[in-house]
Amino acid sequence: MTKSSRQALPPKRERTRRQLIDAAIRVFAGKGVANSSIQEIAVAAGVANGTFYNHFPTKEAVMEAVAVQTARTLSERIDESYRHITDAAERMAIGNRRYVGLALDHPEWARMMMDVVLVSPELIEVTASYVREDLQLGIRQGRFRVPSQLAAMNAIIGTCTGAMRTAIAGTVPKNHAQATATVVLRALGIDFDEAAEIARRPLPPIPGGLVPRD
Repeated sequence: MTKSSRQALPPKRERTRRQLIDAAIRVFAGKGVANSSIQEIAVAAGVANGTFYNHFPTKEAVMEAVAVQTARTLSERIDESYRHITDAAERMAIGNRRYVGLALDHPEWARMMMDVVLVSPELIEVTASYVREDLQLGIRQGRFRVPSQLAAMNAIIGTCTGAMRTAIAGTVPKNHAQATATVVLRALGIDFDEAAEIARRPLPPIPGGLVPRD
């Protein structure tokens, strides 16, 4: 698990920050990100507006914290759901399908993550660390053949991110997540027919669901 780049806060201050993030998740889940206000987050956290601003100077700042936490939770849940699967190709396909599925089924949460990923190295590393582990596993298994890990990571994350942005716009077919996973596996050296078959396999249940609930 990637450690946060934030400096460690005193225990009380860290608890209050965590309290505000949890409250923001509840408010965003209930009202949507665009329709939520700083005052509503402060009320949900049981603190004054001034306390909110002591931790987050803007709504965008708490959005970044929520996006990082959401990505971390989602990555942990995906990892738990396929822990019993040893084939790196199937693990890679599941991860890609889950993230594109997030954009298809919960576009507002995906949009928030896409907005934050442009300015948050922490969010990028949270998601990339799991992708990198499966990529390296596939290379060790002889399943993936790539000229360099960096180029492969660019291909995986770029393809998945592009698919998510297209899905958020609502202009994709129902099999978009499977198609994206197939393309990623092809880029990693898997034969087309096998890649398509792997991408069609039933998804393992994901504990807790894809996104936080109010």
